[in-house]
Amino acid sequence: MENNLFLDAAFSKQTERPPVWMMRQAGRFMPEYWEIKNKYSFLEMCKTPEIAADVTMLPVNLLDIDAAILFCDILVTGEAMGGDLSFTQGIGPKFANPVRTVKDIENLNVDCLGELQYVADAIKVIQQRLNNKIPLIGFAGAPFTVMSYLVEGGSSKDFKLTKLMLHNEPEMAHQLLAKIAKVTAAYLNLQIEAGVNAVQIFDSWALALSWNDYQEFSHRYIQEIIANLNRKDIPVISFCKGSSVFAPIMAEAKPDVVSVDWNADLLNIKNALPKGIAVQGNLDPHILYANKPVIKKEIHRLFERMRGTDGFIFNLGHGIMPDIPFDNVKYAIEVVKEFRY
Repeated sequence: MENNLFLDAAFSKQTERPPVWMMRQAGRFMPEYWEIKNKYSFLEMCKTPEIAADVTMLPVNLLDIDAAILFCDILVTGEAMGGDLSFTQGIGPKFANPVRTVKDIENLNVDCLGELQYVADAIKVIQQRLNNKIPLIGFAGAPFTVMSYLVEGGSSKDFKLTKLMLHNEPEMAHQLLAKIAKVTAAYLNLQIEAGVNAVQIFDSWALALSWNDYQEFSHRYIQEIIANLNRKDIPVISFCKGSSVFAPIMAEAKPDVVSVDWNADLLNIKNALPKGIAVQGNLDPHILYANKPVIKKEIHRLFERMRGTDGFIFNLGHGIMPDIPFDNVKYAIEVVKEFRY
């Protein structure tokens, strides 16, 4: 690998500067993304290996980041299991057949890796194009987050139906989560076999959960997934919205990296984690709306706070918003790459 910064930091080795990649780095803030998006539906983009590779490579070619991340979606596992998934501009993902009864759960198929072969095919195309320049990150949605979409039938502000299932029908919830976890572990191993260099587990809606519910309905399944990964030489990153609260539990699942939202002091989180677990984060993505001197000041503030710390990957506390100026994202990455400890 020409650029090993990301992998070295993920395995808590010393690096000359923090490596940088950003969640949603290939997306709607890029005019070049829209040139592709205006020709194809979102699922067509995910399911056509050459197009998925085109989108994955945009930030590699335009931003010169230190790691690429596969272009796909966290909900493809739910679709592969039998969910009728669609994406509508301005509305987001919808499952036309929500999962709300024991029968619905029983109808979900766990032997569905064949439905996800297009992801493995995309990884092979991307790795050919990367040509060992930088690592490629694969990913999957965490069971609780995928469950919330399946139960709600789409995005939700309050997760009322999901939480009702957790509290009124916990055995049913565990039956559903166990199925998703089994598929997710197999899916991530499919990606590893196809050639990704790291994987990240996204629990985007974990912040909806209380401490106890997070332990019971999220953490135990992430722990199970990580325990079943073929992770030799493959760092595992665990991310959730709420990691500033849940980081101590997240560490118990033994990821290599905990990705932290922007609500916490990153050094405090790092120092509280077991030795050998790296941190990723945690700039507030809203900073990228600000003037360039502010962007530089905030990145340098974070770097000075983390000075002398092994195992630090620079990222945002969540994904890039669609209307953040492209030039600001590019500038932020330049600031990172110019920095030296």
